Amino acid sequence: MRSDPADLTAKAQIRNAALALFAERGPEAVSVREIAAAAGVSPALVVHHFGSKDGLRTAVDQHVGGIFDGFLAALDSVDWTGEAAGGSLAEMLVAGLPPDSPVPAYLRRLLLSGDPAGRALFARWYQVSQQAVEAMVAAGIMRLSADPAVMTAFLAVNDLAALLLRDQLTEVLGFDPLTLGGLTRWAEQVLEVYRNGIFVREEER
Repeated sequence: MRSDPADLTAKAQIRNAALALFAERGPEAVSVREIAAAAGVSPALVVHHFGSKDGLRTAVDQHVGGIFDGFLAALDSVDWTGEAAGGSLAEMLVAGLPPDSPVPAYLRRLLLSGDPAGRALFARWYQVSQQAVEAMVAAGIMRLSADPAVMTAFLAVNDLAALLLRDQLTEVLGFDPLTLGGLTRWAEQVLEVYRNGIFVREEER
């Protein structure tokens, strides 16, 4: 997913500049002129390629959706009974992106905006979580729940917590949970909770 800006077309440079600005401030707060300046082109060229800021936002949504689709396609080959068992979808997604990628921040805005693209993304995230849970239950790695739908939803939401609350978590923890080192520390503790729980059993008191 890494690319040299010099190798990109003007259209791709504009889209990537918009992605970074939209992720940082939200699409509503960014003007076409600011996007053009960030891309090193004229506002007229932005309009030429995308028609309007709404057209550019659609292109950004499609680009990020394509990245997410590629991530989901890669999960088809994941062995949920092996090393991936207990792993985080968010961890896998972020690990496949450049460290400075604006994609996680943009996904966060999509998921929290109520936008149809964000709702569709969450539905797909839930579906993949459901497939992973079913595979791990079938393999005897995970207990069968009395309410699999709610359990899957809980795991999906918990999995997204670091993505959605990245800034707040970084502030209170003193490290970014979506950096490589932060992901390792976060995932280790999450797996510990899943495997052993957090409450002391009555027989252990």
